[in-house]
Amino acid sequence: MRRAGLEVWLDEHEIGWLRPVGTDEPGSPQGLSFAYLARWTAEVLAYPLAPSLPLPARGGPGSESQDDAVLRCFDRLLPDGALRRATFTALGLAADDRVGALRRLGHDLAGAVRLVDTQRERSAGPSQRLIAREELSERLRHPDASPLAAWDGQVRGALPGCRDKLGVYVEPDGGWYLVDGPQMASTHVLKPAPPDEPDRPFNEYFCMRLAARAGLDVAAVQLHRVPEPLLLVERFDRQRLDDGRVRRLHAIDARQALDQPAVSLPALFSLLRHSPTPLVDSRSLLRWVVFRQLIGSGPASLDNVCFLVDHGGLRLAPAHGLTGGAPDAQAFGADEWAALARDADIAPRALALELKRMSEALRVHAQGLAEEMTREFAGEPAGDLSRSAIDSVLAVVQAQGDRQAALAPDIAR
Repeated sequence: MRRAGLEVWLDEHEIGWLRPVGTDEPGSPQGLSFAYLARWTAEVLAYPLAPSLPLPARGGPGSESQDDAVLRCFDRLLPDGALRRATFTALGLAADDRVGALRRLGHDLAGAVRLVDTQRERSAGPSQRLIAREELSERLRHPDASPLAAWDGQVRGALPGCRDKLGVYVEPDGGWYLVDGPQMASTHVLKPAPPDEPDRPFNEYFCMRLAARAGLDVAAVQLHRVPEPLLLVERFDRQRLDDGRVRRLHAIDARQALDQPAVSLPALFSLLRHSPTPLVDSRSLLRWVVFRQLIGSGPASLDNVCFLVDHGGLRLAPAHGLTGGAPDAQAFGADEWAALARDADIAPRALALELKRMSEALRVHAQGLAEEMTREFAGEPAGDLSRSAIDSVLAVVQAQGDRQAALAPDIAR
């Protein structure tokens, strides 16, 4: 049974093993069993994959676990929804074959996790496959043909979530590559426009740059045209070394951290008890909440909040995926802010001051950034899309800035 499993690594450290549990009958429930290696738990700087999969006593046995927490944690490493079905089809797998997908995609996952198939020949060394801009443009014009991660009969660079995107290694000269090898991994994420949201790259580009100007810690972004617009996002769970190799940093999303199917704001703040710097992370998370309110982020779930994991605990990772201008965004009133202050153990006066400060700052920064981006895209074919994306966010920032700043005195009482 052990030989049929997968070695579990965190970057260059083998920490445990994973194997399927259940029958091989098509459609039958299949779980996962996971255990840490004793030599990993004996390490002074050892840390768990997630809070739901704690380490056993130092140097003790691996404490094999077959509960649902294992399945949920590893399942979050795979694409979701319709993208999962398309990805599994491209891999030649049944729709419910999570184990097969983890086996095939395990060399470049979210965070520091690597899964090594003990029964497959290991790569002799790193490999790189250039993605030509013309080739990528052709793929983007036919988004329904196959997932963006399917190239040359293989699936590489597949990432979690429902949105089709691609993990790539970016060379210093700007070239985009698909890579493979123990010390090679994607350093960035390419995010094209979804078919039903043609202005999404411009919206996200504007909101991410605006967040940086407002003092939030955010992932670095660039906007490219091939000529279709693409957002290039630097991965916060990767560190490029001077010799070109890539170090993987462990990160988990909020659902993995909480081991819950849905995420609430109080639950997010509760995770800060695992942080070595809870006051710093609490302030950063509050800024993220305020910013989303002021730009009109839609009713999307909160589970794209991520945490970096090491021996010190959980630290809030840079923000990513910020968009705004949603017409159906539910804005907080004084009662909702008061409830958040209570549930997150934040002083009402501190919350009110942050709300007033950011409300005033965003109205100034948003207008200046909008003018810069208008000049940047002037005369381009996508100029109208960019202006539409900017205007939708600007309108919410102006309206919510006035409304939310006016609530500050009531919240501070």
